[in-house]
Amino acid sequence: MATVTMRETRNDSDRSVRQIIASARSVRKQAKSRVGLVGALGMSCLSGLLLWLCFTPVDASPLAWFATIPLLLLVRIPDRTGWMYPSIYVGSLISQLATLQWMRLGDPTMYIAWIALSIYLAFYAVAFVLISRVAVHRCALPLALVGPAVWTGLEYLRAHLMTGFAWYFLGHSQYRWLELIQVSDIVGAYGVSFLIVMTSAALALMVPHRWLIRLNLVLPSTGPVTASGLTLSDLVQVTATFSVFASVLVYGYVRRGQADFQPGPRMALIQGNFVASLREEPASQDDIYLTHLRLNARAVREQAQVIVWPEAMFPWPLMTPAEELSNDQLRELVPTVNPAMWRDTTVRSVLTEESQRSGAALIFGIHSAEAKPGIVSQHNSAVFVRPDVGIAGRYDKIHLVPFGEYIPLVNVLPFLKAFSPYNESHGLSAGKSAAIFEYLGWRMAPVICFEDTVPHLVRRIVASGSDFERGQPVDVLVNMTNDGWFHGSSELDQHLITAAFRAVECRTPVVRAVNTGISAVIDGDGAIREPDVFIDGDARKNGDAPPRTTLRDPKTGAWHKNLNAAVIQTVPLDARRSLYVQYGDWFAALCAAAAVGFGLFGFVPTRKVAESTPSLA
Repeated sequence: MATVTMRETRNDSDRSVRQIIASARSVRKQAKSRVGLVGALGMSCLSGLLLWLCFTPVDASPLAWFATIPLLLLVRIPDRTGWMYPSIYVGSLISQLATLQWMRLGDPTMYIAWIALSIYLAFYAVAFVLISRVAVHRCALPLALVGPAVWTGLEYLRAHLMTGFAWYFLGHSQYRWLELIQVSDIVGAYGVSFLIVMTSAALALMVPHRWLIRLNLVLPSTGPVTASGLTLSDLVQVTATFSVFASVLVYGYVRRGQADFQPGPRMALIQGNFVASLREEPASQDDIYLTHLRLNARAVREQAQVIVWPEAMFPWPLMTPAEELSNDQLRELVPTVNPAMWRDTTVRSVLTEESQRSGAALIFGIHSAEAKPGIVSQHNSAVFVRPDVGIAGRYDKIHLVPFGEYIPLVNVLPFLKAFSPYNESHGLSAGKSAAIFEYLGWRMAPVICFEDTVPHLVRRIVASGSDFERGQPVDVLVNMTNDGWFHGSSELDQHLITAAFRAVECRTPVVRAVNTGISAVIDGDGAIREPDVFIDGDARKNGDAPPRTTLRDPKTGAWHKNLNAAVIQTVPLDARRSLYVQYGDWFAALCAAAAVGFGLFGFVPTRKVAESTPSLA
């Protein structure tokens, strides 16, 4: 009887101990949940706010160096808090919606695209923390290496997946720090992003443990690894980071010192001011044409040798039928178009006559259509017209905008037509290759609309169009854009900023003729230059105010937008070679491979450990 009593007492004691342990674990779990809800959400929202502030319209670029620190602190802490990843996603989604709000301006259907793209992009912040935690805690790799590698790898993937979105790279925020961004001619803009996150990781390592407690990221019961809060590994990472930072700056100063810009073609960039919208009745074709002709005439007086009109601003299409097609065949291909229109040479004559009248080569943004046996293709094109030979070349846009210029998967999902202006067709066809326009010994490569935001495309165009052994590089990248869809929003500023990195990456000046603005010349250092001549086409509308004569408002420093204008500049040619053009995205691709590898490793099961062991991912 005594033995049974002792056993019962021991069992009761064991149950009491188990209850105490379970109760303690429950309390700890609840505490972790509260910490995660407050701390992780706070860090995510803070990071999202800083990322929004460092880009346009606020353009507070120094904040970029601190923007990822809150996320890196979530990587640094050993124990995954409750609600960490949902909290990160919420903060990131709010930031993306605020950053991309300009997308909604073109048409009511763009609200859907704006929200959908924001939902997609918000996952990258979650992926960054999740993958980095796997690499830091399961693979025991240093935060100052893992953080920038994963961030850069995700930027690379974002630039390629689902046609790509290479906007708002963290490195783009530093466009004004010219010495810093010169490393782009080795590793692309990705390298600038890498350096920023590496520096932020070093700063995150220096945050005292007591701050983590106050920020509700860890429980008070956990303490610093060492009395000082910094391990030898942390000190090595911090030292290495600032060594890399100094090396990049030294490289930038040396590289800028090697610049020897030589005068190239004197180019005029025509900028109309016509809002593009599916909500409103567009301006008449005659009004668009006559406005550009007036600006063109004023540019001729400034002795422009090459004149560029924006994307799609020549209002009549260039139609080209195959010679073997009969009128009956043309009528069968396109019943709504009179076959005589396909063979009408009026547009070709007007283009040639305007070039001859100007005494300059002209590059027109134009809609083109080709009829071949069994198929008609439409293109967003740039046509090159010389005063001596007439039409001398055409470039068809390669990288089309989904839903804006074509409908992906429309044959499988026909309801997608409702989200595009191309309700009765599949939209435009993509061009097959780059084009080089040659005039007076200069070689110019056109890119249209958002193509100048795609680093790997522009790099491929420059590489394919250059013959360095024969001394025949691409001298100038010519961008023709219609940003009238976005009504003078921050998109215009960010588009110009992103294009500046193409100039550094390829060591090739970029000129941009943009409907509604911002038209500009960018040299091989990425500097957005004040033009030799700025023609204010709206001077008569300014009342008593003097005509605008500079690219920026001298009082506010803001770029002029939403005006008719012409920018005339002798383009500075750059003889420096670019390793990025030669070798491409090797660096970013390695980072992407590492990010994918760490991500896959996170799915590898580990041995079951005690419940009290911190959850790493």
